[in-house]
Amino acid sequence: MKLKEIKDNAKKYIELCKLLYTDSRTPKITKIFLWVTIGYALSPIDLIPDFIPVIGHLDDMVILPVLLYIAIKSVPKEVYIENYVKILRK
Repeated sequence: MKLKEIKDNAKKYIELCKLLYTDSRTPKITKIFLWVTIGYALSPIDLIPDFIPVIGHLDDMVILPVLLYIAIKSVPKEVYIENYVKILRK
């Protein structure tokens, strides 16, 4: 996967998360997981400190996608699809 594709996909997922968060049909648990994900991404505190070679950065590359996966899986399918289609049309 090229760096540009990764960047474009990341932008789409961020936009999707914004839409899901503002949708009134999105469950509270999803909104909580989205806040936890943002908080963990911005927090200077890591489970494994970044100064530890390889493993220090690996925890961020595993934990953040897992939190997003859990958040998105907790959204009703029709709400997810409706918001995902909005992203594709942009």
